[in-house]
Parts: sequence; C-alpha cells; structure tokens
Amino acid sequence: METPFIFGKIATEKNFTDREKETADLVQNFTSLINTIIISPRRWGKSSLVNKAARLAMAQDTNLRICHIDLFNVRSEEHFYSLLAQKVIAATSTKWEEAIESAKSFFSHLVPKISIGTDPTNEVSIDFDWDEVKRNPDEVLDLAEKIARKKGLKIVICVSEFQNISEFTDPDYFQEKLYSHWQLHQSVAFCLCGSKRHMMLEMFTDTSKPFYKFGNLMFLNKIETLCLMDFFKSRFADTGKEIDNEASYLIAKLVDNHPYYAQQLAQLSWLRTKDVCTVEIVLEAHTALVEQLSLLFVTITETLTTQQLNYLKALIAGEKAISSTEVMHRYQISSTTSISRSKAALIKNDILDNKAGEISFQDPIYAYWLKTEYFVK
Repeated sequence: METPFIFGKIATEKNFTDREKETADLVQNFTSLINTIIISPRRWGKSSLVNKAARLAMAQDTNLRICHIDLFNVRSEEHFYSLLAQKVIAATSTKWEEAIESAKSFFSHLVPKISIGTDPTNEVSIDFDWDEVKRNPDEVLDLAEKIARKKGLKIVICVSEFQNISEFTDPDYFQEKLYSHWQLHQSVAFCLCGSKRHMMLEMFTDTSKPFYKFGNLMFLNKIETLCLMDFFKSRFADTGKEIDNEASYLIAKLVDNHPYYAQQLAQLSWLRTKDVCTVEIVLEAHTALVEQLSLLFVTITETLTTQQLNYLKALIAGEKAISSTEVMHRYQISSTTSISRSKAALIKNDILDNKAGEISFQDPIYAYWLKTEYFVK
C-alpha cells in the first residue's frame, strides 16, 4: 500500500495541507506580476507552496510561465548566470528545438554553448564563456524580459535559497547589478525564497541594501494544530485506517507543528498501525525517529563550542534571564559577550531561529534529543 505521507520532496494534491491564505496571496502575486519575498526555515514547505501556487496561477493565465531556480549549491556568479539562462529558456519553450532556437536568437554578444542528452525530453543545458559573460552580463539578466515581450508572455522567476548570493565574490556589487536590471522589468516578476531569516531580512529590510522593499514580504508560520489533526485523520482514512484524537494531537505536539517532521512522524505511526493509531503507537514511532536521527545529532553537536552548548542547555531548561549573573554561573557561561556570540553563531548555522526577538530551535527533534539524551548524561 502506498504511504499516505510525503516528506523530503514536494507535497502535492492530498499531501499538501493548509496554507490556503498564503496560496491565494501567492497566486494573486504571480498573475499580477508582483514581486514576493518568502522567508521561513528549511523544510517548512516553501517549495511545496510555491509549486502549488505556480500550477494554480498558470492554470488561470495561459500566458504565464514560471521557472524555478535553486541556489542551494550555487556559489558563483558564473553558475548563477548559466542556471538562470537555462531555466528561463526551458520554462518558455515547448520543445527542445525551440529551446535551442531561443538560446541562439536572444543573445547578440554572448555565444551560448548548448548541449542536450540522448533523450529528446531532456532539458537543454546552456553554458557560456565566463569572460564573455563578465563583459556582457546584461544579456543574461534581461533574457526573461526579452523572451516575454517577444512571445507575449508573463514570466515569474522563483529563486530558492536566494540568500546564497551573499556568498558570491563582492556580493553587494552583484546585488546592485541584479536590482538595476530586475527593477526595470515589466513582463517579469520574481519570487525570492530564503531559509536564513537574518540574512533575508538584512537583504530586504535594510535601507542601505539594493533590494530594500523589492516586493511583498511573506513569512511562513508553522501549520496550526487543528489543521494537522484533520490532515492526519484524512490521510489515515484514505488508506482504510484510523487515528484517534489524542494520537493525532500528540504527533503535532511532539514535532512542535514542524511541517516536515509532522509528515515523517505520521508516516512512522501509520506504518506501525494495523487498524487504529493510538498514543502508544505514536510514542513508539517518536522514539524510533529520535534514534534514527541520533547519529546526525551527535555529529552536529560535536561541531559546537562549550560555550554554545552551555547556552543551549540554559535555553532548553527554559531560563528566561540567561544573561543574569545567577544563570550564567549555573550554566558556566563566561560572559554576556559569550551569549551574544553563541546566539549569533547558532542562528547562522541554522540551529536556532530568531523571530521578532524570540529564540527557538529550528529542529524540534534535535531539541528533544539534547534535553532527553545529551544533557542528562
């Protein structure tokens, strides 16, 4: 029997739950060519949301094309330009012959290096001479606008992990270059997504940065408990099984409403259920999940300094005044400066999240493991 829960890949159709308002807002932005900035930690469902909104928006407007670019492993301008050209041409071409023709006809100074695989359905691969691109970056940055005008299309370029451009050589200059082109586009809009809240906020809310107020800001929250409970019940029922209220509530509670872990723990519980999923089954599945991830958590923890671990221990214990002399002494924290440094490093490394001054763990299972396994030794 096919599992009713999906994690680690795009959630579609029945596997997608809640986010009605965000979906409607995003569809409206796509069809109206309004720039959107989406910020949330990784594995909170940004990609699934963008994918669903893209399908709905293109169904509403047959002249709309949406291309998706992932910068997770992109660390250079060269890679960025090649990926941008490749994805824009693929999204606006119905077949590979058309893609090759577009690659040739929309460049006047650059000569693209084009290759395709043996399968005619393969996406066309495009590369450039990097020295030529450095002399003529405008051609790549304006490619989508040129294609949109020539073909009578509207294009939305969705970029995930957008904050990674901060790691390029001379990132401020690169941002200025992007903005100087993108702000002029009339037939193209952008949906820029990022998982590092502090970096994304600096890019889009700092008045000194080029992308200040570039588009509508959208912050994804965790999914509400009642929505998750209804989702669990529905998916269990689709496969001829049941889950009682206490068990469905416990799944949401144990993962702190984290979208990815909610699906994963629900699946582990479903696999252990013959007829009705109970609290006992969920607890057994949760224990298995923690054990499954323990080696990863050990590896993460080994990279942390003693002061960072002392800060996390105080945080997990629920200490509110960590910078007080009493608390610092109790947890062997050397100074308030150490607290600031530890907090900044842990946020940068995606262990903690800072939402409006409220510090929380990005990974609720890691927090549980620290509290019940690591700090009790």
